Amino acid sequence: MIRLNLALLLAVIASALYLVHTQYASRQLYTELDRATAEARRLETEHQRLQVEKRAQATPSRVEKLAKEQLRMKSSTPAITHYVTYAAGASPTGDASSVRSNPESVGRVQ
Repeated sequence: MIRLNLALLLAVIASALYLVHTQYASRQLYTELDRATAEARRLETEHQRLQVEKRAQATPSRVEKLAKEQLRMKSSTPAITHYVTYAAGASPTGDASSVRSNPESVGRVQ
């Protein structure tokens, strides 16, 4: 009888220790899940902010302003436009020897 009581006592203690360990692991996993959820919310907010910033940076007026100021680009005018035509019998992807200046253009080069 004493052996049976001792065996049951050891089983109850082992079960209790396993239960404590399982609850501790469960709490750690819940904490990790909570942190991951908070990080996901933070990243989603940052992504939305960056999307708004990207749209603001890509407005046509801003792109034109940067092209003029930083890249020193100019708007296309007929005075600075060169016209290119292809010689008869030459393919459009042919070599540069078939290019000649002519106002009747096929394409524009700026």
